[in-house]
Amino acid sequence: MTLHDTKPPMTEAEHRARLEFLPWLRTAGDINSPDQQALKARLAEIAGASFAPGSFIADGAAIHTEHLVLGENTWIAGHALVRGDVEFGANSTVNPYACISGRVRIGDGVRIASHASIVGFNHGIAPDAPIHKQPSTTRGITIGNDVWVGANAVIVDGVTIGDGAIIAGGAVVSRDIPPMAIVGGVPAKVIRYRNAPASAPNRSDEVEAALASIGTAALNQWPDILDAYKINGRYLTLDAKGNQVKRIRHLNDAIEIATSLGGIPDGLDVAETIEQLQSVQDPETGLFPDPYLPRDPGNLRADGNALYNVLSVGYALETLGSHPKHRIAAVEDLSAAELCDWLDGLTWRTRAWGAGATIDTIGTALYFNARYFDTGRTRETLFGWLHMHQDRATGLWGSPTADEGLLQPVNGYYRLTRGTYAQFGLPVPNPETSIDSVLMNHRNYGGSSGPTYTACNLLDTIHPLWLCLKQTDYRRAETEAIARDIITRAPSRWTDGRGLPFADGQDPSLQGTEMWLSVIHLAADVLGLAKDFAFQPKGVHRLSAPGLGY
Repeated sequence: MTLHDTKPPMTEAEHRARLEFLPWLRTAGDINSPDQQALKARLAEIAGASFAPGSFIADGAAIHTEHLVLGENTWIAGHALVRGDVEFGANSTVNPYACISGRVRIGDGVRIASHASIVGFNHGIAPDAPIHKQPSTTRGITIGNDVWVGANAVIVDGVTIGDGAIIAGGAVVSRDIPPMAIVGGVPAKVIRYRNAPASAPNRSDEVEAALASIGTAALNQWPDILDAYKINGRYLTLDAKGNQVKRIRHLNDAIEIATSLGGIPDGLDVAETIEQLQSVQDPETGLFPDPYLPRDPGNLRADGNALYNVLSVGYALETLGSHPKHRIAAVEDLSAAELCDWLDGLTWRTRAWGAGATIDTIGTALYFNARYFDTGRTRETLFGWLHMHQDRATGLWGSPTADEGLLQPVNGYYRLTRGTYAQFGLPVPNPETSIDSVLMNHRNYGGSSGPTYTACNLLDTIHPLWLCLKQTDYRRAETEAIARDIITRAPSRWTDGRGLPFADGQDPSLQGTEMWLSVIHLAADVLGLAKDFAFQPKGVHRLSAPGLGY
């Protein structure tokens, strides 16, 4: 036997010193010792404390509370500071030098590492008084069960942390954290989820295979698909409601499908088609009333098709190497007051999608004017109005409805931001709040399943998320999961020689094919795979910012 085979017994003082930093070494004797019971009794008197029988507080812990609850088997190490109104569930632990202040509620099985700071109060910062004279405010912090708070992490007042979350060391948590999220950074952002299927991070092979499948089918079959919808020399297909109607957009969809796959529709005379599309434009207003529909020339700004065709016809002309023939005066020759009155009068409360679609047209018209004609300062008025009218609570424009919830403002957000912020390459305001609302709407509709699994609903989900993620990584993992789902579902929805339906349960159509291929391209871009997809949108759904610099 050597000297190192045995250790001398530890003195009582040495054991208690170890418990300051290693309280998990406590024994039943330590918990029931006269000194521990006396400490708890005194804290019950002066700190409003109550303790489960198996809880433990190290001698050197700084407890300065008005109210404290410690659950069964919960301990606080030496040199930790706990003050204010704090409650712990069972099996939770506070390591040395952690600081917990204000109103804090902590669940069961929570681990709080050294030097973490959990501050459930705040100071006022109004400019009319020095900081040291500002009043304190308290919203409180709630931490769920089975949470791990890493060393040097900071959690600020007003935050709720969901069950099972992990807060990385050094993170600063300034907003709510969803259950099972692993977050890190300053400010803290979701890195991934603990409960994500084990295969999720490694689904790249499945996603890439699906992307290759749908891309190859589109590349090889687009001429046959376009021919399938051509009757007597004109394209005729289903609209979003599943009705077979004549619209100028069907020609434009055919042009966009072909050019996005590197071709031109068979038999299409480019010069004649440019002349045909330019002839649709009203010379006085610059808008594009559909030639197959009755028109009210005195009120084209109220004609949804005349507005949408600014995009549909205008971008089709660009893909053919041309542009609108006339300046779009209907959106340009307005005073600031007239433009604001127009925007104020849109259907923000009842049909925010329609209001957002009008903004899309206005922004696109201003892009065409700036690039090909002349423009004034209308864009400044437009962006100023948008900035002042965004709902800061939702990050959207417009109101939810009783029947559809956030669907209208979420769908309107896509149209509005597509034609303005995305088109001119400008940052969107409050992107993280917008992401919360878009994901909430997606969840409320079951991931847009069944009859709501439409090209519009998925486009109006993935494009806003894609756009906002250019400014933040907030909830990126959830967006990537949606993107993977879109791509992997696509091959099963494809019909050879016909393409894709606009909505589940409908027949394929040109509109459905063009929109869904654009949605898939967006999803691929979220995952960093867009360059590998055969379909590269050239028109309405292109991802570049053509108005940047104009």
